[in-house]
Amino acid sequence: MIPASARFTWASAPMTEILRIENLRAGYGEAVVLPGLSLALERGQSLALLGRNGMGKTTLVNSIVGVTRRFGGKIVLDGKDITALRPDQRALAGIGWVPQERNIFKSLTVTENLSAVALPGNWNVERVFEMFPRLKERRYNLGNQLSGGEQQMLAVGRSLVLNPKLLLLDEPLEGLAPIIVDELLAALRRIIAEEKLSAILVEQNAQKILGVTDRAAILERGAVVHEAASADLRKQPQILESYLGVGKAKRA
Repeated sequence: MIPASARFTWASAPMTEILRIENLRAGYGEAVVLPGLSLALERGQSLALLGRNGMGKTTLVNSIVGVTRRFGGKIVLDGKDITALRPDQRALAGIGWVPQERNIFKSLTVTENLSAVALPGNWNVERVFEMFPRLKERRYNLGNQLSGGEQQMLAVGRSLVLNPKLLLLDEPLEGLAPIIVDELLAALRRIIAEEKLSAILVEQNAQKILGVTDRAAILERGAVVHEAASADLRKQPQILESYLGVGKAKRA
């Protein structure tokens, strides 16, 4: 286990950070899920957030978005303290979020889903269609007429047209057919590696997501218990087995 003082030291200087979380205590109702978590992420860097179910991964993402109860701590995005901002204000400040539930507008067409939330920037509806040709083919279909994989692509695309500074994806591969998983991973690899969009990805399939991200952090009981370069962690199955369980490591 890595000492707390040595964790998340990859951000070499404050000016390079896109995200800094300091001693965050957060949860739901009276329950504290994150007892004092701190981390930093560099601009243009991607982080795989790993851990067994119930260890605080989604709570951390939700806390960055602003939909949990905060008991203490601080969240800084691109040098701006967003701790007191509402979720909608955080979105305008640069947080793009793809939740597990996807939350697309099912009564709107694909094009309307994208154009309704688009903000000025490099990403627009046409660029999303270039990234996801399936969505272009179905641009006149309503959200509820899409398959689960197409809805997930739309959820990612809708976050991109916000032109975020930081993209958060919670279980983006969950429940998808293998061919859709491959398509989505290819798109995420392009978004992260080529576009250099800062991102945090929560995912159960460790090996697949480690092939996309720069860094990885493993959470246990709301605390970071291990961090490493993703490429290094892929070569350490004993660590994945120890923290994620033998079944998950073998299946990944």
